[in-house]
Amino acid sequence: MDLKLRGRFALVTGSTSGIGAAIAHALAVEGATVVVHGRSEARATAVVESIQKASGSAEWVVGDLSTDEGARKVIEHALARVERIDILVNNVGGPVEGKVSFFDTTLPEWVDSFSGNALSAIRMIHGLVPAMKSRGWGRVIQISSRNGISPHANMPSYGAAKAAMNNFTLGLSKELAFSGVTSNAVMPGLTYTKQLDSYLQQTARQQGFGNDLEKAMDYVLKNIVRQTVSRLGDVNDIANYVCYLASPLSDFMTGTVVRIDGGSTPTV
Repeated sequence: MDLKLRGRFALVTGSTSGIGAAIAHALAVEGATVVVHGRSEARATAVVESIQKASGSAEWVVGDLSTDEGARKVIEHALARVERIDILVNNVGGPVEGKVSFFDTTLPEWVDSFSGNALSAIRMIHGLVPAMKSRGWGRVIQISSRNGISPHANMPSYGAAKAAMNNFTLGLSKELAFSGVTSNAVMPGLTYTKQLDSYLQQTARQQGFGNDLEKAMDYVLKNIVRQTVSRLGDVNDIANYVCYLASPLSDFMTGTVVRIDGGSTPTV
């Protein structure tokens, strides 16, 4: 299927690894010119080179989106490398390092979580979406989390920040009514990236599995995440759906928050 992304320009925040890198690759394969963003020039250029080896078109920018000035510079540098941004994928963010209980999460950590997840997306929306609206076409896609609607006690600030993303995804869609710009979000479930290895190793030790990560993964899926699909999510599960949301073919979808979570969210 032709997703009609040739000639479009996309910025994917936090795209030097994991889900973000997969999204950048997938959009480029579909014909979009992609701006890869991260905080490491070496990692950003590595992703760009990988995309170019696959005959895709990509540029890179680096910067910290957790501050107003950092976000402004990222937008400025991105628009110096491509003529416009048609597709904004707000992927940057993540939980507080380690698993922290509700009462052990400090107020500064709550502030940092909201700034790094929800407010980083708002900064980019403020900086790029008015121009989309004036041109009459655009796509804004938040990478949220199933924690936004089914939170864990040991990642409270992360779940709350992602819930805020879900909320403003819908609010933004109403602000953009009849403009040709859509606003949608995706909520991944437990998705394999290299960052998950340490958690699986810890689980394997705790459950007496030695170094058997396959057993650890099976245990996590059945007893902790409680999925109804018998595998971890793959980054391409998320990337493929984001490509559809970025496409002109999705123009009847806006204000939606879609779960891609292996059936792990226990709610309608």
